[in-house]
Order: sequence, then C-alpha cells, then structure tokens
Amino acid sequence: MDLEASLGSLPPLREVISEHNLRAEKKLGQNFLLDQNITDKIARTAGDLTGATVFEIGPGPGGLTRSLLRAGAAKVIAIEFDPRAVEALQSLKEASGGRLEVLLQDALQTNLLDLADTGPRKIVANLPYNIATPLLIGWLKQIRADQHAYDSMTLMFQREVGDRIVAPCGGKAYGRLAVMSQWLCQAKIVYDLPPQAFTPPPKVKSAVVHLTPKVPEENAPAFDKMEALVAAAFGQRRKMIRSSLKGYEAAVGAAGIDNTQRAETLQISDYIEIAQQHS
Repeated sequence: MDLEASLGSLPPLREVISEHNLRAEKKLGQNFLLDQNITDKIARTAGDLTGATVFEIGPGPGGLTRSLLRAGAAKVIAIEFDPRAVEALQSLKEASGGRLEVLLQDALQTNLLDLADTGPRKIVANLPYNIATPLLIGWLKQIRADQHAYDSMTLMFQREVGDRIVAPCGGKAYGRLAVMSQWLCQAKIVYDLPPQAFTPPPKVKSAVVHLTPKVPEENAPAFDKMEALVAAAFGQRRKMIRSSLKGYEAAVGAAGIDNTQRAETLQISDYIEIAQQHS
C-alpha cells in the first residue's frame, strides 16, 4: 500500500481524539488543528519538503503530521510532551512506512540537531503557545552558531507574538523578539487563522510566521552578547539609552549613536554595531 492510501485508511482526527481521550489541555498550551485544508496549506508554506527532515513540535492528534508526510517529507520527527498524543500517533507512525518518528520529550530540553545531523532540516509546527517564544529563541541561537542549522522555520504563534517577531523599527511591537529574529532571519507573517480554526478555539487570533536564516554579517556578535544588550535596552524601553544601556556608554559612543534615543528607535544594525564595539 502506498503512503497516500495508508494515510487515507486512517480514522478521522476527531475519532483519534475520542478514542485516546485526547482532550486539549490548557496547561499544555494545546489547541488542535483538525482541518486538513489548513494543515496542507501550512505544509505548502514550508516549501519543498522532498528529502528534508521536518521537526514538528506538539503534533497532538497528528493533523499537521499527516500533511507533512503527504507533502513529501523524507522524515518527520515529532516531539510530543503528552503521552496520550504519543499513543494516539502510533497508527500514523505505522502508516508512514518508517518516515515518522515520535518522541516523548520536552521540546525545551531537546536539541533537534542531535536528532538529525545532516540536512536539509526544517521546523514546521503549530507551537504550544505557552512555550513558543523560548523555543524560537533557542532555535535562533542555533542559527547564530550555524546558519545552516535549519533551512527554514514555519511556525504558528499567537498573532500578538507574530506581530512582535516581524515588527519594524519604531513600531509599538518592536522589541527584543523583533531584533533577535530579524537579525538572524528573514521573517514574515504568511497568513492569519481565526480562533474557530482550532479545537478548542483559543481566545486570540493566530498567525503562521515563516523564517529563513540570513547570511551572517562579518564579525557578527555572539548570540548571548547581542541578547544581553537587547534585553538591557528594552528592559527600560521608555528611557533614553544613556540610562537603559549603562555599561555600554563607550560602545554607544564608538558606534556614533545618539545616546538620547530610546530602544525602539535603534535599528537592528545599531544594536549589532554596539555589540561589536562592546568589550
């Protein structure tokens, strides 16, 4: 039986949820996507999956997982914290013909690169909202260490978080997440999803964000150095940087940046320059 036929023989997702008592748990940040048209669209947004290892975080009953397999991913490695979901995914694993691996693990404690040490590698996930931001920061750190760590990341966030990732300099949402994300990746919101697309519906809109790693600039600062700088700047975002960036005075001066500016008016290139100048 070919893959399409094997996947077609699986029960509907609502039956999988019912059979395994896979009620979405708020404490786990679970909101399931059951509409195959939507999950297929997310898989397409990730680009050509042929030959790629795709990491999925929080697969739940496996709606997006089915779409990723159907889209031609050579391997899908699904990281799931909920034992009920791991059990529910076993029939899909069997139908995948060896192309799906399901791991009962905490994604925050998992180094994805240890699971597939050769590329291409992509992350495609409807992220659990309660851990989405720390997961992204961890993957960005890996991209700073190796531009080729991941070919791309196609991730579902709360719309508010998506806005913070793609926010332009000077915008209300511009902050630490925008600087760190856009420093290392091209980031764009591809489309929104209303609460009604999920089971159960969250109270907020969601957004699919596509991130593609950039070629790092010459003498790019270390990730931790850049992160500490940006955290200091936006930790007191209403203050002038001469106050918020105490300890960075010499670097700000050497970069030729007016220290009466506020954090949200500094371009990402300004932060890079300050980090480079800071000893």
